[in-house]
Amino acid sequence: MKTKALARGAVLTAAALALSLLESALPLALLIPLPGVKLGLANVVTMVALFSLGGAGAAAVVLCRVFLLFLMSGSTTALLMSLSGSVLALAGMLAARRFYPRRVSLFGISMAGAALHSVGQIVCATLLMKSAMIVYYLPFLLVISLICGVLTACAAWVPVARFEKK
Repeated sequence: MKTKALARGAVLTAAALALSLLESALPLALLIPLPGVKLGLANVVTMVALFSLGGAGAAAVVLCRVFLLFLMSGSTTALLMSLSGSVLALAGMLAARRFYPRRVSLFGISMAGAALHSVGQIVCATLLMKSAMIVYYLPFLLVISLICGVLTACAAWVPVARFEKK
């Protein structure tokens, strides 16, 4: 990895970490009274990393953010939930970008990532709780996820256009 890409990855990791911490401090439950709902602010950075560093660089940013958050919180459950959602979301965004580059826009990629993040977390919660009842929460979560995916794409639009890997 070149020095410039490494530096960009480090800055993006720090930005994603800061946005994750900011988001956990926001009283979002006052606006959306559903448990576990977040805007996905760090996914703005993931989108920028995907378009500016490519798949491997974006994966490094996502994994570093997840593990740094784990080191700060110490919660294994949060690590598993975050890792399952983030890895599945990134895989979906990578697949959409790689296999359908002309058909799937930034908005489609973001919405796919948001939806798959929710799916990954529900699967993880189902395994952790040893109950399939949590799956009934998925439709509500998917609606909110798609809306948040649109908002994430709006926020990522300018930085992605600026830093897109040619």
